[in-house]
Amino acid sequence: MRFALMTQDKPGALQTRMDNRDAHLAYIADTGVVEMAGPLLDDDGQMCGSLIVLEVADLAAAQGWADNDPYAKAGLFSNVTLRAWKKVIG
Repeated sequence: MRFALMTQDKPGALQTRMDNRDAHLAYIADTGVVEMAGPLLDDDGQMCGSLIVLEVADLAAAQGWADNDPYAKAGLFSNVTLRAWKKVIG
């Protein structure tokens, strides 16, 4: 199953994102369940959240992945949404 993980960073948390970016990218590479991902950008072009598409067995696996993301462990996010997602195009 695919799940869309959508996050919004806490205001003023760009440095937290930058401090944990290498660990986050390594986690993505090491886990092998991310189909596509990238940062959301604010009006100034600065990273302010994430959109990650996971391919995992079920919601519990998606939630476990999200909970163990170094960004989540660092307290980066003010809001997290995790939804089942159906790929139609691409």
